[in-house]
Amino acid sequence: MMALPDAVRVLERGWLSSNNILLVGPDDTALIDSGYLLHAPQTLALVRHGLQGRPLDRLLNTHLHSDHCGGNAVLQAHYGCHTAIPLAEADKVRRWDVEALSFKATGQQCERFGFDATVAPGEVLRLGGLEWQALGAPGHDPHSLIFYCAAERILISADALWENGFGVIFPELEGKSGFAETRATLELIGGLDVRLVIPGHGAPFGDVAGALRRAHSRLDYLAADPLRNAQNAIKVMLKFLLLERQRIALAELPAVLAAMPVFDEANRRFLRQSPQALAQWVVEQLMKAGAARIEGEHLLNEA
Repeated sequence: MMALPDAVRVLERGWLSSNNILLVGPDDTALIDSGYLLHAPQTLALVRHGLQGRPLDRLLNTHLHSDHCGGNAVLQAHYGCHTAIPLAEADKVRRWDVEALSFKATGQQCERFGFDATVAPGEVLRLGGLEWQALGAPGHDPHSLIFYCAAERILISADALWENGFGVIFPELEGKSGFAETRATLELIGGLDVRLVIPGHGAPFGDVAGALRRAHSRLDYLAADPLRNAQNAIKVMLKFLLLERQRIALAELPAVLAAMPVFDEANRRFLRQSPQALAQWVVEQLMKAGAARIEGEHLLNEA
């Protein structure tokens, strides 16, 4: 992997939590994204170790999916850190509207947190002694931000670009535009001079051109038949639940999935199966991929 500057430290997490990017400068410290609620104590421990006795001055979120902001409340309680979120999410967080936010829709947890400021696309922030430009990155999430440091040619890409793909294109599941926005975001990234990408999940990587080729190919595949995006989303959401709970009773699975509005909407629009038939299909898909196994009357997570 290409070297990171001393000010940038990546706390690479598992798939239940997003990566945390710790920025430690001579005069300030900041953290971008805080992981999932269940990992919040671990997040706090990792951040404390990384700061080596210094306070955490600022906390920022690329977007407000639960695996990126679930540690916000714990960090705020411990550090009293100044917190900034994407501008378009401010009213939802102020009201703590779990329906407008993604938490209820996906059946995921997030402890209530507040914020002190917002970040809009185009703003330039000084974090960890470096200048970062916030860029709008709709697609996976319509309000997502990514952060680009031109001086170091580093991109914090959240779920807009991974080494192999990108996050689920959620707007398309609700009948809203998402494929075109994803393509525009990939083209935006392609126009930047980037030597190193720090993704929301997975290790930092330097083959940006290769990652963009794979992402465009993946997008072409999904956009050619929106059913594919819906099927992928359903598999991803069940895998997330398994990562969180580790086991789910097979008899309860249809009701568990049907209770998630995003799942229910994706099924209504694209798959049109009974909850029982869809639960059986997604279980078979995860088992085929080696991501789950059946033990007795339960579906178990498989690493």
